[in-house]
Amino acid sequence: MLSIAPYLIRAYHAWTEDAKLTPHILVDCTYSSVIVPKQFIQQNKIVLNIASNATYNLIISNDNLSFKARFSKKLINIFIPINAINSIYASENGKGMFFETEEKSNLRLLD
Repeated sequence: MLSIAPYLIRAYHAWTEDAKLTPHILVDCTYSSVIVPKQFIQQNKIVLNIASNATYNLIISNDNLSFKARFSKKLINIFIPINAINSIYASENGKGMFFETEEKSNLRLLD
């Protein structure tokens, strides 16, 4: 069955930007295919700003999320499987969605 998670991530990303908020994702870096700057990983997690003004060529496909971003003035390619995204939320108010399982079948809204 097709996962609903990428559709919700795309929708929440659009909503936060329309509301002039900043979308962030929390990524589980224990997935072997996650490509992020290792120096920013803490407790096997990383928080990434995925706002349009912070990313280059952001693509949220049904299987992964990818973009380029500057870290310490260096342009880095970021690659995250959708299953590695634990949550998406607005940094200003913390409102978002938490994905509880690897299959992303159980979703709940964060307050």
